[in-house]
Amino acid sequence: MDLGYAGRVAVVTGGTSGIGLATAKLLLAEGARVAICGRDAGRLEAASALLGSERLLAMRCDVLDAAQVAAFAQAVAEWGGGSLDLLVNNAGQGRVSTFGNTSDADWRQELDLKFFSQILPIRAFKPLLDKAAAPAIVAVNSLLALQPEPHMVCTSAARAGVQSLMKSLATEFAPRIRVNSILLGLVDSGQWQRRFAARADQSQTREQWYSALANEKKIPLARLGEPEEPARAILFLGSPAASYITGASLEVSGGVSRHI
Repeated sequence: MDLGYAGRVAVVTGGTSGIGLATAKLLLAEGARVAICGRDAGRLEAASALLGSERLLAMRCDVLDAAQVAAFAQAVAEWGGGSLDLLVNNAGQGRVSTFGNTSDADWRQELDLKFFSQILPIRAFKPLLDKAAAPAIVAVNSLLALQPEPHMVCTSAARAGVQSLMKSLATEFAPRIRVNSILLGLVDSGQWQRRFAARADQSQTREQWYSALANEKKIPLARLGEPEEPARAILFLGSPAASYITGASLEVSGGVSRHI
């Protein structure tokens, strides 16, 4: 299926690693012009080298800094011809904590991260999306939004709020801009790789440790997802192929969800 990305302009926040990097790679393969951002200059340079495309714009930007996001949007406007077809908001990792050990500062930091990593890019890029023929926003969210976990109470609450925000924006921005999200289960990322490196039994191989983790989490597909798998879902939801889909959430979780 031709997803219709040839010649289109896309922005991927948090595009230097994991799902963001995989999404940028697939978008470039589909013929899109892609702008990525990240906070770490070294990781941004490494991602640029890996992607190695003349259709790539890479810029250092903290998505929680309104001035930096505005500057990124201005750079994309000048580079991309004044409009934007797809905005992919790829929020950061979760916080492991219970209600009892989450401080007020932790709550504020987590809510600020989850909400404003969506709000600030959407606010800055909406004028460019308004100028596109068939614009779309895809938020990278977590299954925690619908299936909260007691050991991630703060992140679960924030993710649920973000999901409500996306549903509201899908109505407010219709019919001009489609707004959808993906809900992640466990996907291989730097977070899980760091936990593997710090595993209690250092004799366990990567395959053994990940297999045990999937079994512990009762994932029906018996493995963690690869970054390219949610990236494919993002590309579909952001493409003209999904032209009658808005306000939707697509689970990419290996079947681990328990709700109907």
